[in-house]
Amino acid sequence: MIEVSELTKNYGHRTAVDRLSFTAQPGRVTGFLGPNGAGKTTTLRLLLGLDAPTSGTSAVNGVPFHRHPRGLRHIGALLDAGHVHRGRSARAHLAALARSNGLPSRRVDEVLAEVGLAEAAGRRVGGFSLGMRQRLGIAAALLGDPPVLVFDEPVNGMDPEGVRWARRLFRRLAGEGRTVFLSSHLMAEMEHTADDLVVIGRGRLLAAEPLREFAARAARGEVEVSTPQAAELAELLTAAGGVVASAVEGQLVVSGLSADRVGALAHEHRIRLGGLTGRTAGLETAFMELTADSLDYQAGATQ
Repeated sequence: MIEVSELTKNYGHRTAVDRLSFTAQPGRVTGFLGPNGAGKTTTLRLLLGLDAPTSGTSAVNGVPFHRHPRGLRHIGALLDAGHVHRGRSARAHLAALARSNGLPSRRVDEVLAEVGLAEAAGRRVGGFSLGMRQRLGIAAALLGDPPVLVFDEPVNGMDPEGVRWARRLFRRLAGEGRTVFLSSHLMAEMEHTADDLVVIGRGRLLAAEPLREFAARAARGEVEVSTPQAAELAELLTAAGGVVASAVEGQLVVSGLSADRVGALAHEHRIRLGGLTGRTAGLETAFMELTADSLDYQAGATQ
């Protein structure tokens, strides 16, 4: 389990993390979301003892990380796949980590095989693609077989097969009862991977809840309708209390009425429908709406 309580980090007059509190539970993948500059990486560095907090606490299974002897047995982490000596081979890099944490040397080849780098074990990391370095970073996180795993943007640079592999890996690790804490900007991937979400903006907690509940924030109860009698149906739906958001080429988008109600009105007035579906906005829209006031870098509108 990961526990963060009133965690704060100031850099001079700038507050990067502001009284942040949340938990990440065993047996679940917890997604960590926020706009650029929200304080995600700073939070992860505080959790791993790489930076000291101004105030507040963070703990891994009840103990601050820096108090865990041989840390890789307790928490595995990938923060930056580029933080590897480019002149070392993949095997040499992992072997050094294993020795420093009192881990058996057999774990090196085991994790290289697990991440698909067995054939590249003797190659220098400087010749690896970004996707391969990400796999090596995941291998390092798995080296100590820890109960808690932290990943910051782990699928950047991976091809579609690699992204699918990583998704399945994170789900399997959680299924084994581990705590998986995953930061990513890829909303579609998060939607397929996470059980829970922690969302921050400008260092402050915006939401901490199951993914389904979070995504439902943006559910507008909209109904899409296709009909050759769009104008006639639009008039009926408006009279019934609905709001027709758009009516283009036989397509209506209606809010304020359920799909069942729209279908019943069309049937009652003998209006032929080509299609009728309910829709929700989903995770990406929920995230954008929640963090709209927390953006430090916002581009102008496109034409």
